Amino acid sequence: MAHLGTKGAQRPEPDSLLTAIADYVAAFEPTGEEARQTAYYCLLDTLGCGMLALNFPACTKLLGPVVPGASLSGGARVPGTDFELDPVAAAFNTGALIRWLDFNDTWLAAEWGHPSDNLGGILAAADYLSRRNVAAGSEPLRMADVLSAMIQAHEIQGVLALTNSFNRVGLDHVLLVRVATTAVVTRLLGGTREQIVNAVSNAWIDGGALRTYRHAPNTGSRKSWAAGDATSRGVRLALIALADEMGYPSALTAETWGFEDVLFGGASIDLERPLGSYVMENVLFKLSFPAEFHAQTAVEAAMALHPQIASRLDDINEIVIETQEAGVRIIDKTGPLANPADRDHCLQYMVAVPLVFGRLTADDYEDDVAEDPRIDALRAKMTVTEHEQFSIDYLDPDKRAIGNAVQIRFVDGSSTERIAVDFPIGHRRRRAEGIPVLLAKFERNLATQFDGRQLDQILRACRDRDALEAMPVPEFMDLWVKSA
Repeated sequence: MAHLGTKGAQRPEPDSLLTAIADYVAAFEPTGEEARQTAYYCLLDTLGCGMLALNFPACTKLLGPVVPGASLSGGARVPGTDFELDPVAAAFNTGALIRWLDFNDTWLAAEWGHPSDNLGGILAAADYLSRRNVAAGSEPLRMADVLSAMIQAHEIQGVLALTNSFNRVGLDHVLLVRVATTAVVTRLLGGTREQIVNAVSNAWIDGGALRTYRHAPNTGSRKSWAAGDATSRGVRLALIALADEMGYPSALTAETWGFEDVLFGGASIDLERPLGSYVMENVLFKLSFPAEFHAQTAVEAAMALHPQIASRLDDINEIVIETQEAGVRIIDKTGPLANPADRDHCLQYMVAVPLVFGRLTADDYEDDVAEDPRIDALRAKMTVTEHEQFSIDYLDPDKRAIGNAVQIRFVDGSSTERIAVDFPIGHRRRRAEGIPVLLAKFERNLATQFDGRQLDQILRACRDRDALEAMPVPEFMDLWVKSA
């Protein structure tokens, strides 16, 4: 006789979210012109961000094989290095480079994140598979396949973020990187629909990293490699699934033991809209400033105010910053800032630096700049409040605004005008204005690592999207190999 409360052991059908993701990656062909053109720009921008990160020892010390000497001849390459690694390790390396400086693309909704983080796993898997295919006399993947995988990964991560807020239960957004990478890499490596379902179920069962490393008093550099960890885990789960490792059909919805009950307060995780190419078409680029995206327009406003106040810093009585609810919750930070990871997620710091210097670069988060007493003096004079309309427009799917306003009041009672910016230059509404800035950023970032013939070869290969899409993945990756 069954005990009271005993649950049936019959295996259920897979959760609808698992099958929706699997059906999408297995069948959807992202052929839309706007999506592919944006993915092309996203590829360039993302790799450029990685090349800039190679200038920072805090990042480069983490690169290479997991243990010294564990390289793989014919394995996946890591752009800007001479590493040849297994695809899991390569995905971590490339993912850490991409995310290190908080300068790659952004998606903002109930959850936020950086969908181009998935490129770490996509490139590693595509290079590894293609080199293996070539060695066996088969065809390699083309860069068109990479762009398609990027569009799909953006969509999975971004649509899941629209109405499901993982940060409100203390989980970090990189769990969506793991889910998206797992799905698209399983398909990229030739997985069946069933194998995609199995792989994605394991991605959810992994749970989620805590956001502890993004918030005071524990803010630290893990936030710069967490996405690399997530995208590499996606590659690992894809490879396990391709070995026909089993999945878990009710990974999300199982009573008591599923993700929703254990980690999401019992709420269901839903797709707010059908999966297509919406996210890539609307993705936000960080073009001018390596700053947490909720602060981008505040930095732009501060840059506009710098010429007016640069000679009057001692006369400032108050600096009023108005932002969205998410900005207040995530980056409104007072008190001492311990390290660059702390500073690039502090709204007040990101406004103070351009007010003082008329710039905000990755180097401005380092200790030598942060020690300038004028920065903390200005931070102490700042008040941060939520502006209700900014919050409303932030969540409006037709606007997706990220508004901030800055105004400075002086001791004599005078003040500057209130500078409000609703849409940063990387927004879809400012694409025509933003793309030349993106391309200039790409060339500038590459020039920190390459020169002469190699730089010219990369730029020529990346100049025409049609030619780039036709290029075999190993040929593209060859361009980025840098001798030790």
